[in-house]
Amino acid sequence: MAEIIQKDGTWIFDGDALRLTPGRDKSVGLLRRDLGELVVPLEALAGISFEQGKKTGRLRLRLREGADPLLQATGGRLGDPHDPYQLLVESDRYGVAEYFTDEIRNALLLDQVPADPVDRYLLPGPSVPLSASAGDGTAAFDGEQVRLEWNWKTEEAKSSAGSRTLAMSDITGVEWQPAAGLENGHLRFTVRDFPSKLSPKYDPHAVELWGFKKDPLMALVAAAVQARLPHPAAPADDTGRARPDSPAPAPPEDDHDALLRRLRELGELHRSGVLTDEEFTLAKQAILKRM
Repeated sequence: MAEIIQKDGTWIFDGDALRLTPGRDKSVGLLRRDLGELVVPLEALAGISFEQGKKTGRLRLRLREGADPLLQATGGRLGDPHDPYQLLVESDRYGVAEYFTDEIRNALLLDQVPADPVDRYLLPGPSVPLSASAGDGTAAFDGEQVRLEWNWKTEEAKSSAGSRTLAMSDITGVEWQPAAGLENGHLRFTVRDFPSKLSPKYDPHAVELWGFKKDPLMALVAAAVQARLPHPAAPADDTGRARPDSPAPAPPEDDHDALLRRLRELGELHRSGVLTDEEFTLAKQAILKRM
């Protein structure tokens, strides 16, 4: 087991999954606090890196494309304070961070986890019910339908029709876009039989965002809805639509024969020059610990 504890949060790796717990420091973003603890299976990872700075460093996880509904819904547009896959590391813990990085890399190598995209979500997304208020409205999701309610700042052309309730069966897509510069952001739902995209200011299926503190919380609603939509890369059925995701199978338990087979494979990689002496030694030690 590898563990690193910082003010920014705690990351623990048990060989099969990473447990990411946000810290209580005031620099931790609202999204990370509300999202809470994340469990990331090893098979969802594409890599890990550690960047050193003069005062602080940063651990970064790279997930396989399509593995996480939060990243899918936000398009990789989450800023540093809100990105759950980054951890600030104090300079006196650089050695721990490097060891942690090596443990993850060795596990990815031993389990032969590919870095290519996946066609099903490997993380469940935020738990429901949940609700967020920002910009010109409130978005609430209970797992079956989305409810959009407007406030006094909403454009009259949008609010005059009253609140909106969208069933999951009518939603074909969701997108969260943060405000940037002079451009406002939005949380937008694409609805069947309503293909046109109005400006979020007037779109009855969108919440307009102006770049304030609570905007990232709308990304949680987007991710929870995204997790219940068919995966964009899922094989299509006879109607041409992507099939809904099936639950990810439980990872098989390691047995003695499988570990011996991995040792032999590592030996072949070392003899052929794919693995350096150091990489081979570290990987072999990790296997022996699991035996």
